[in-house]
Amino acid sequence: MTDPTAPVQGGAAALAAPVVARTRDELREARAGLDDGDVAVVMTMGALHEGHATLIHRARATHRHVVVTIFLNPLQFGPKEDLSRYPRTFDADLEICTAAGVDLVFAPTPDVIYPDGDPGVRVSAGPLGDVLEGQARPGHFDGMLTVVGKLMHLTRCSAAYFGQKDAQQLLLIRRMCRDLDFPVQVVSVPTVREPDGLAMSSRNTYLTQSDRETALCLSAALRAGAGAAAEGPSAVRRAARAVLVREPLALIDYLVLVHPDTLEDVPEWYRGEALLAVAGRVGTTRLIDNLPVLVGPGGGALEIFSQT
Repeated sequence: MTDPTAPVQGGAAALAAPVVARTRDELREARAGLDDGDVAVVMTMGALHEGHATLIHRARATHRHVVVTIFLNPLQFGPKEDLSRYPRTFDADLEICTAAGVDLVFAPTPDVIYPDGDPGVRVSAGPLGDVLEGQARPGHFDGMLTVVGKLMHLTRCSAAYFGQKDAQQLLLIRRMCRDLDFPVQVVSVPTVREPDGLAMSSRNTYLTQSDRETALCLSAALRAGAGAAAEGPSAVRRAARAVLVREPLALIDYLVLVHPDTLEDVPEWYRGEALLAVAGRVGTTRLIDNLPVLVGPGGGALEIFSQT
């Protein structure tokens, strides 16, 4: 296994590997050496890819210190979900963190995060956590918010960076920080995609070659919907749906055009920013994707929403 304290070899400007903390005491000691007022955190479940690296680089460009958490949170997985087969690639993850200039990696086990077992008190996502992904994965967002809140406290971060790909998660984290007065700036970063348009995800490793070709219908549907945004909501939904029906091997859970703050379907008269989101199963893998769009005259795809 890679020695987390050894510098990376092979270049004149080799970077020192980040400090790796696995316990609360180790985290507390390492965190004490960082500037209290300017620490950004990037929270991951491991299996890092270029999407995670982009989050780290964005945080690194703005903040003095960057902490990455690598924790496979059992509270986010239902009894029939893929916790046991989720990829675990710590050595490769550490290499990505080193190359991106991360100061500290916090990689605890569940007993460190939940020393008394499953927590009796959890953060509730409320009604926004019961729709879309929440309807498909009951309890998922309560588990996500609970661990995000704990990691914000433990890392004592001033900012946290999340990808637009997990749009509902991003919305709920913003709401938690606002509603519960977390002193953390939540920063969204546009979805990072493969050259063929597939949104980067740790679960993409589950896809066979044929599955991957099928999965491209998700991003293609989003692009088609965005291309019709100037004509109004019905045109967006119709254009996106037309792409999906041509790919029978993709089992679609939902395709929606919703308000980015309420996740309610936008009516036909609506003009403004909206979230076009899709989820479905390809082979044995469930995938999600979304695209912020401007609906109405001059409309089309957006990178991120203007109001955060």
